[in-house]
Amino acid sequence: MKLWDKGTSVNDWIERFTVGRDREMDLYLAEFDVLGTIAHITMLETIGLIGKEELPVLKKELVEIYRQAQAGNFVIEEGIEDVHSQVELMLTRKLGDLGKKVHSGRSRNDQVLLDCKLFIRNEIQKTTDSVNVLFDKLIEQSEKYKNVLIPGYTHLQVAMPSSFGLWFGAYAESLTDDLLLLQTAYKIANQNPLGSAAGYGSSFPLNRTMTTQLLGFDELSYNVVYAQMGRGKTEKITAFALSSVAATLARLAMDVCLYMSQNFAFVSLPDEFTTGSSIMPHKKNPDVFELIRAKCNKIQSLPNDITLMLANLPSGYFRDLQILKEIIFPAFAELRDCIDIAAFMMDKLKINENILDDERYKYLFSVDELNKMVLQGVPFRDAYKMVGKNIAEGKFNPEKKVVHTHEGSIGNLCNDKIQNKFNTQLKGFGFEHAAISIKRLIGE
Repeated sequence: MKLWDKGTSVNDWIERFTVGRDREMDLYLAEFDVLGTIAHITMLETIGLIGKEELPVLKKELVEIYRQAQAGNFVIEEGIEDVHSQVELMLTRKLGDLGKKVHSGRSRNDQVLLDCKLFIRNEIQKTTDSVNVLFDKLIEQSEKYKNVLIPGYTHLQVAMPSSFGLWFGAYAESLTDDLLLLQTAYKIANQNPLGSAAGYGSSFPLNRTMTTQLLGFDELSYNVVYAQMGRGKTEKITAFALSSVAATLARLAMDVCLYMSQNFAFVSLPDEFTTGSSIMPHKKNPDVFELIRAKCNKIQSLPNDITLMLANLPSGYFRDLQILKEIIFPAFAELRDCIDIAAFMMDKLKINENILDDERYKYLFSVDELNKMVLQGVPFRDAYKMVGKNIAEGKFNPEKKVVHTHEGSIGNLCNDKIQNKFNTQLKGFGFEHAAISIKRLIGE
């Protein structure tokens, strides 16, 4: 079944190539396609394109299909082109000609636009939930180990004192900025394109404000041409947000891999959280973090992939956009898998609390010694030269004590401020509005 079928057979090879992986990718969209159809027919009833007695019959059947999709039991049958065709086929099997009315005032173009926006909206919420769990773990570890000092590095050279409190807290605060990008992507996705049809509107008196409210969108994509241009743009902005979270995770994973090496020995993992070597009995490999690093680096390529796909497209719809699904849809689950296992591993890390007992780290305190001299009235540049001379002559014997008090330093992590920043970003999504609207739409 094809919604565009006019009775002409299509060459089998052409059909396989053009359908591509759509039947596989469209399974991601099934529940959202049904939600969009429920909203659409509810609006059609108000403008007389569906009868008052027909609406509850259609809605009841659609809610049943929605339940199937949520339970993972929705199937796109062999020979059916996409999710839209499958839903309409299921309706017409049960309801006959009544099922054929649901497409009035729609094109597959605005239908898939809507499905993708609803899907992305939902996936961003689930991703945000995962980020929230990881954030909490990082803040918890930051507080727990705030007094354990570690070397800080610049150019991979021993630089100044840091702490596990700073290290864990740095990645927590990084996630607050990532969350802001996720929120931006959510706001872009949370605009209703339904009613733009093939990109040029409809001669039916559609009530687009109504479907916007029914589906819990924040806003309407007003201009019908721009609504179509939003496909690809929404995915690209979302990809940038996902890549930002991935960059934070990849860097965290790299740190753990480095810190677990015997040359650093800052952290370790219990045996059951590492893997071994087939020939070296002593090996305890941080494979989880290596895979997090690789998967997240792959996710960081998504914005570039999408940018190149869109680079030479004019306004209007083109079949190129079909491939967007293959790029962005699986990325959400892959990123969440990395976030979730990173959160799981955070409190499994065993912290070495005596790192700075090693003599190689005594030069960490050169700046602190210099600053003490400045506080005693020695000009900074003179103090710098004096400390440098002592180091060169092997006479540098610092007091291994750190007193940092300013905001965000070792002695004043400001984790409460970082937590407040994160909570503010969370509230800015407004997830509850969409959730309430969907429950009302399906009669819960």
